[in-house]
Amino acid sequence: MMGLPAGHVTDVPGLTRTQQLKALGNGVVPQQIEAALRFLAPTTVGARRWEVAA
Repeated sequence: MMGLPAGHVTDVPGLTRTQQLKALGNGVVPQQIEAALRFLAPTTVGARRWEVAA
């Protein structure tokens, strides 16, 4: 459901349901981060964000 392979967390032996939910946490759905990077990348290409102004 989150765009992860089936069993990514649920097939891990020994994890309780609570531990599975904790492992997922506030995970970012892979499709969301891809869309965000595609949106933001063109605005930062060539930018020198880490240079200190003199």
